[in-house]
Amino acid sequence: MVTPENIQEWIQAGLDCESIKVAGDGQHFEAVIVSSAFAGKLPVARHQQVFKVLGDRMHSQIHALSMQTFTPEEWKARNG
Repeated sequence: MVTPENIQEWIQAGLDCESIKVAGDGQHFEAVIVSSAFAGKLPVARHQQVFKVLGDRMHSQIHALSMQTFTPEEWKARNG
């Protein structure tokens, strides 16, 4: 079974993240990802970037992944 920690490790292995938190129940997962790699990209492009990092795991191991993606500046502005 896939764990939130697995997904977090997989994303971190392919994307330089300032912060990442993944929660889930083994089937459905939610991620909050903060990365400077998202700068200048629309949300759809950011999500595609994460899906590319996860590769075939999105079809074979991860049933559903919702995510919120932020640049470090957006994250700081959102959280004071």
